[in-house]
Amino acid sequence: MTAERIHFVTGRLAEPSLRDVLARLGPEAGFEPTVQVMNITVAALMTNPWIARRIEAPAGTSRVVIPGLASGPLAAVEEACGLPVERGPDDLRRLDEHFGRAARDLEGYGGHAIEILAEINHAPRLSPEAILAEARRLRDCGADRIDLGCDPEGGWGGVGEVVKRLVDDGQTVSIDSFDPAEVGAAVAAGASLVLSVNSTNAHRAADWGVEVVAIPDVPATLAGFEETIRRLDRDGVRYRLDPVVEPIGFGFAASLGRYLDTRRRYPDAAMLMGIGNLTELTDVDSAGVNVLLLGFCAEVGIGSVLTTEVIHWARSSVRECDLARRLVHHAVERRALPKHVEPRLVTLRAGRPQAHGAAALDRLAAAIRDPNYRIFAEGGEVHLVGSDLHLASADPFALFAALEADRGATLDASHAFYLGYEVAKAVTALTLGKDYRQDQALDWGHLTRPEIGHGPSRAAARAAADAASARGGTPGNDGLGAEEPR
Repeated sequence: MTAERIHFVTGRLAEPSLRDVLARLGPEAGFEPTVQVMNITVAALMTNPWIARRIEAPAGTSRVVIPGLASGPLAAVEEACGLPVERGPDDLRRLDEHFGRAARDLEGYGGHAIEILAEINHAPRLSPEAILAEARRLRDCGADRIDLGCDPEGGWGGVGEVVKRLVDDGQTVSIDSFDPAEVGAAVAAGASLVLSVNSTNAHRAADWGVEVVAIPDVPATLAGFEETIRRLDRDGVRYRLDPVVEPIGFGFAASLGRYLDTRRRYPDAAMLMGIGNLTELTDVDSAGVNVLLLGFCAEVGIGSVLTTEVIHWARSSVRECDLARRLVHHAVERRALPKHVEPRLVTLRAGRPQAHGAAALDRLAAAIRDPNYRIFAEGGEVHLVGSDLHLASADPFALFAALEADRGATLDASHAFYLGYEVAKAVTALTLGKDYRQDQALDWGHLTRPEIGHGPSRAAARAAADAASARGGTPGNDGLGAEEPR
C-alpha cells in the first residue's frame, strides 16, 4: 500500500529541526513527507496569502500542512494548490501529538458517571444573595447539586427562602443538617436530598419524602449503619450509603476498606463519599487527591461525591472533580491508563518543557537582523538571544548585567521592564520544569490565565507580516518557532 504523501511548509530556521522530526515521524505515522522551505527565516510570520503565491506541492501530494501560527484563511492556499490544507501545531516539536502519536484515541472523551455535590459551608451566616452567587459559581465549575451546609446548633429560619431562590434559579439542592425544623423547611421549599440520617433521625425520613444519605452512628465500627438501612428499607425511603471517609492519621485506610465492604454487602445500593475530609484536612494541593479519590469511586461504583472549597489549597476542588470524573470514567470504562489524557489537571508541573538546543539558538543569533531580543528557558538557564548575541545564565541578574554591558545604550526603561517580566516567567518555568514561550502565558493547567500582552505582540507582528504580504514584500525575520518578541 502506498504511503500518504504530505507536503510541509516551513521557514529556513526551522528546516533542520523539521526534517529531523519528519524523518522519524513519517515511518511511525505511515506517511511520506515532503518539505518546502520558503524564503523567510521564521515560519511563524508567514501569512497564508503569501504562502499561496509560493506553494509548490509535488505530484501525488494528498494534503498540505502549514505552520500553525501562519495567519489568514486556509482557503487561499487550498485554492492555489488544489489540495486540502491544515494548520500544524504552533510548535513543530508538537508534530508527534498532531499526528496522534502521543495521545490515545480520545473519541467520545468527556463522559462521566459521578455526581458532584458542592457544599456551601456555614450557609446560615451568608446572605441569600451571597449564597445564590456562590451557587452559580459552583455550578459553572461543574457542580451538579448545591449542598447547603448548616451550623451544628441549627435554627436557621431563612433556609426555606434560600432553597426556594436556588430552585427557582434552576439549581438542584440538598440540605446538610440534623435539625428537623431546618430539614423540613428545606424539603418543603424544594430540596431533594438530605444529608444525613443515622439511627437518631431515620424515623423522620419517611415524612420528608425525598432521598437521604445514610451514615453510621460511629464510622470506625459502622455502629448503627445496618439498623438505619433496615429502617429506610422498611419505610420505602430512597437512600445513598456513606460509610464516611476519615482523614489521614484517623483511620483513612480502614475507612476505604469500609467502602469496599459496604459495596460487597450492598452491591446495588447508591453510594456517596464526602471527599472534603481529605482535601480540606491534608496539607497538599487538592487536584491529585481529588483524582485518586474519584478514581476509587469510579472503580467501586460510588456515584456521588461531596466536596468543599473552604481552605485555600482546595479552592478549585469542584473544577478538579469535574475534570477528574471524566478522566477516571475514561480509564475505567476503556481500561486505559489515565495518562496523556487530561492535561488540565496538571497545574504545578504543567507544560512539558521543550528544548531548541544550543546550536539552534546560536543559528538564531547569527540570523537576527533586528534590535529585538528572544528569550528561552532550557538547560537550567535563561537564554537571551539577539543579533549576534547569545547570553545564558541561571542568574537573571547576571544575565541582565551582561546584556547591559553589551547593549546598555540601546535599552530604555520600557524595554528593560518587559525583559525583566519575561525573564521572571522564564525562571519560574525553569524552577517548575515548565515549557516557557516568550509572550505566552505559562501553562498552569485549568488554572491558566490568558497572557496580557503589551507593546509589540504576536498580533502586531502578524499585522506587519500581512501588510508586507499585501505590498508583495517578504515578512520580517523575527523570532524562532512560536515566539515573536520585542
